[in-house]
Amino acid sequence: MSCDANNAYPAGPGAAGPGAMGPGAGGFGGQPRGAASPEDLSLPLYGASFGQAVKRFFKKYTHFSGRASRSEFWWMALFAFLVQLIPMILITVGAIMAASSAAMVDPYDPAAAQAAMSGPGVIIAGIGYVIGGLIALAMIIPNLAITWRRLHDANFAGPFFFLSFIPGVGGLIVFVLELLPSKPEGQRFDV
Repeated sequence: MSCDANNAYPAGPGAAGPGAMGPGAGGFGGQPRGAASPEDLSLPLYGASFGQAVKRFFKKYTHFSGRASRSEFWWMALFAFLVQLIPMILITVGAIMAASSAAMVDPYDPAAAQAAMSGPGVIIAGIGYVIGGLIALAMIIPNLAITWRRLHDANFAGPFFFLSFIPGVGGLIVFVLELLPSKPEGQRFDV
């Protein structure tokens, strides 16, 4: 006896069965539903621009339910990178200044070495570390929330994020899950 999964349920406009129901009846077929306008925060905005994605991110920065489109997620990742670039520039400039001033002192004079390591380069690098740390601390929950919503859009539960804690490959696994296209079944996570 053979079983063909394609013929297991009747198909057609009046057919009943899994996958045959319309979106209003609890089934998920066709394309995933998206927001009609950027102001609609209840659904993901497919094809969001950089500005729209950043605005939506800050309006939904603690919402773990719902979905986020790939464009929302990756534009926000670019924004987070650009924001962290400012402190990284300060750290780099400060480290170069400290290294160049340390290279000019006598290596056998501890007082000169200590003076070189407390100069303006170290202060600039320290300011960069403090600003970068504050930005990272402020972005922990919002980044976690948008990652969960992105996983929902790809039809994965949000706690799949914790796969990133697997040493070596965990971050790569979550990265691949974030790259996956939107799936209509992800609508089950809508509010």
